[in-house]
Amino acid sequence: MRIISGKLKGRRFQMPAKATKTRPTTDYGRESLFNILQHQIDLQDITVLDLFSGSGAVGYEFLSRAAAKVVFIENYAACVQFIKQTLKSFDILSEAEVYKTDVFKYLSNCPPQSFDVIFADPPYALDEMIKIPDLVFGRNILKKEGILIIEHDERHNFENHANFAELRKYGQSIFSIFELE
Repeated sequence: MRIISGKLKGRRFQMPAKATKTRPTTDYGRESLFNILQHQIDLQDITVLDLFSGSGAVGYEFLSRAAAKVVFIENYAACVQFIKQTLKSFDILSEAEVYKTDVFKYLSNCPPQSFDVIFADPPYALDEMIKIPDLVFGRNILKKEGILIIEHDERHNFENHANFAELRKYGQSIFSIFELE
């Protein structure tokens, strides 16, 4: 895997075999996602919450593009260790916070209006992912004009949610985008 753009453009990282429980967002998916985002918000100096971080690829991409801070939330210990090692090797550890915790517990305790962008890439088969928008918007975690993006497959549909803005499909991956006006 590689960083698509920004100060870390071209840097590569490889998940260790012991962390193969993840399904990283593909380079194509990340490139497409960031093409959408760069037309919607200024990525410089934003705060980002990366839920179900896995390899950390999306968070690294935000940091490469000058995000002020990314908070990585991952419950799998091998992935947490990998993210910390990768942040250190990229010399961006000071711009990140990494927590080994359950995403739903974290969202239930997160302070209001903390993030400009929240990205969630849960396991596609996770039925509880349908709760994420309500937790984010119900707890007022996004800053004004913030964006929530949930990566999922066709098993889930968020189009009837009050804050749903648009859907983008790239191969098997679907990005549902929600806005807080």
